[in-house]
Parts: sequence; C-alpha cells; structure tokens
Amino acid sequence: MLPAMATAAWAGFAAGIVILLLTAASVLGTLIVPRATAPRLTVLVTRTVRRAFLLVTDRVDGYRTRDRIEALGGPALLMALLLAWVALVFVSFALLLWPFVGNFGNALVLTGASMFTLGFATPHGVAPTALVFLCAMSGLVIVALQIAYLPTLYAAFNRRETLVTMLEFLGGVPAWGPEILMRHELIDNTDRLGWLYERWTEWAADVSESHTTYPQLLYFRSPNPYRSWVVGLLAVMDAAALHLSLSPLSAPASARPLLRMGYVAMRELAGAVGVDIDPDPDPADPIQLTKAEYDDGVARLRTSGWPLERDADIAWTHFHGWRVNYEAAAYGLCLYLDTPPALWSGPRRGGRSEVMRPARPTHRVPLIDEREKLIRVRTRRRAARHAAEHAGHPHDGEAAPPATVDIAAEEGT
Repeated sequence: MLPAMATAAWAGFAAGIVILLLTAASVLGTLIVPRATAPRLTVLVTRTVRRAFLLVTDRVDGYRTRDRIEALGGPALLMALLLAWVALVFVSFALLLWPFVGNFGNALVLTGASMFTLGFATPHGVAPTALVFLCAMSGLVIVALQIAYLPTLYAAFNRRETLVTMLEFLGGVPAWGPEILMRHELIDNTDRLGWLYERWTEWAADVSESHTTYPQLLYFRSPNPYRSWVVGLLAVMDAAALHLSLSPLSAPASARPLLRMGYVAMRELAGAVGVDIDPDPDPADPIQLTKAEYDDGVARLRTSGWPLERDADIAWTHFHGWRVNYEAAAYGLCLYLDTPPALWSGPRRGGRSEVMRPARPTHRVPLIDEREKLIRVRTRRRAARHAAEHAGHPHDGEAAPPATVDIAAEEGT
C-alpha cells in the first residue's frame, strides 16, 4: 500500500472508531438506559424525520388528511433510527477494516458479507478476523434490541390510550374542560369527578416518565384522529381548574394534586421537544386564553345546571392563576404535535383557524323540554341520596327504613 493510501486508511480507522462510539451511545441511550437522555444522533434523526413530514403536512389544510399522514411519523421514526444505526455501523467497520484489506472497496465487501451473514468473503489475519466477528455481532445486537424495544413501547402506548379513549364519553372529542363538567352534571355523575382526577393524576405521572424515557412515543398518534393525549390532559386540567375556581367548596381534594402533577408532566414533556417555557410563572402573568372564551365556557356550564359557588368574574382570577402554570407548555405541545384543533388548545402551524367543538351523542328521547326535565330528575335523585345518607345514621340505635325515590313519578314530571 502506498504511503498516502496507508495514511488515508489509518485516518479512516480513527474515524471508524469515532462513528462506532457515537452509534453505540445512540443505541444504548435510546433503547437501554432507563432515563431521559438525548443522544445527538437520535436527536438528529428525529429532527430530520419530523422536518420531512412537515414539508408535506404544511401544504395540507384539512386536519383529517394531515392526521393520516402524521400517523406514519412514529413508525417512520423507528425505521429511520434502525436504518441509521445499521448504516453507520456498516460504514464504521468498513473504515476499521480498510488498513487491513488494502483498499476501501474490499473493506465494504467484507463488512457486508459479515454484517448480513452472507459469508462469501473471508478475512486473513487476526485483527480483521476479530473485526469481522464484532461486525456480525453488532448488526445482530442492534436488530435484537430494536425488536425487544417494541413491546415496551407499545405497552406504554396502550396504557396512555386507555384513559384517553375513556375520556371520549366523559368529555367528547376533541376533549374540552367545560364539556367534562357539563356531562358529569347532566348525567348526575359529579361525585365521580374526584375519581376521574385521581386516575388522571396517576396517568400524568406514567406518561411523564414513559414519554421522556422513550420520546419516540410522542410521535405516535391516537387511533381516533380527534383524540389526543395532550388535548385530553389539558381538558381534564381545565376541568379541575374550573371546578376549584367556580365551586371551591364542593371541589374534590384530588383536583389539586392533578393540577400539580399535570403541569409538572406538561413542562417535562414540553422540554423534551424543545418548547421554551417559563419554569416558574407568576400568577399575574398573561395567558393566551381570553376572558371571552372563559365566559363562553362558564355560560355553557350554567345551562347544564352546574352550581356556581363563586361569581364567575371573581373565579376568572383563580382560574387564570391555575392555567398560567400549564398553558404555555400545553399550547407548545399542541403546536409541535399538531393535535386536533380543540377549544382552548391554542394556535396551530401556518395560522390555521380551524376549531372543533366536542361532538355529543344524539339524544333519542323525544322530549321538548328535555334539559329542564333532566335537571329536575337530577335534583330529586340528589335529595333522595342525601336523605338516605342521613337515614343511614339513625339515633337511639333504631334501624331506619331505606330511603326510596319514585323514578316513575320523576320521569312523568
């Protein structure tokens, strides 16, 4: 080998070591290390794939069409990472073999034969033989780790989507905070709001941990184009903030832990995708949600019969103080991930103004004054439950008869 060629070959050998180490750091940080890491190669591939999809989706106005395209983003990212790792390992071992086989072409052939276990080329010498074995092992290890990674990824995805799907009948699609409270009020189910807040507190902790450890999950969209885990969490947090602001006496204790865990999760996830937010906002800082939008939500709550324990204008200050903690992170995630354009979920790319109100199932009971009747029935049921609770604690050790309510009489009212 000529001196100039030998120098180039050994320079390639050094470059091969660097490429191999960078690739190994990316594989280990992405697939094995159980904490939020950001290997440079993984970040570069992620940004490249996202930009490629944005080149297409930015030219599409209809949300449904964009969602169908973006649904391929998560799987495409996993395939791109696998291809990048295999390609870089291939190049790195070819560079490592170059000084031992005479020219780079022979090194490429020998690397391909070993990595893909074809076996039609064999090395001569101890060093190239050892490199060939390492090359074959590296390819198999990368593929095996990626295969083992998928069950963990999809298990976390399924846990995330179970509660998001459940929210469809509790808050509509796309989800909206006032709608959650309205539906619970209309069906006389407000006692279950505490349970809902508890479930979403646990959910927020799980998603925060899993989606920062495995950030590729952020790009996997819900099966229903109008459902979104970001919009779902934002809606439940808005419901809890409205509950505490408008009805502080009856609000369950679990509303506060939800808001605390929720905005911690929002901030961590927003930081994982590079959304710039204030880590400690002041309660008096401005928010993007307008007072007019808030008044519209409260007015709709009133029509459902929701009991207001505080004047709506006074409650606005309290609601503002809650929302300033999570609005910027939530809006940043909605913009970055192009979530369904739900109410109170912020702007979208390209200045798109499309907004979707939550869809409600059609009521098939042929009543003229249906809402008023539902409110009267709900009031009687609550009075009956209240009487039953008091009757369950009789004085002087006497057993009290069970309280009953005449449902037939209610329905005929």
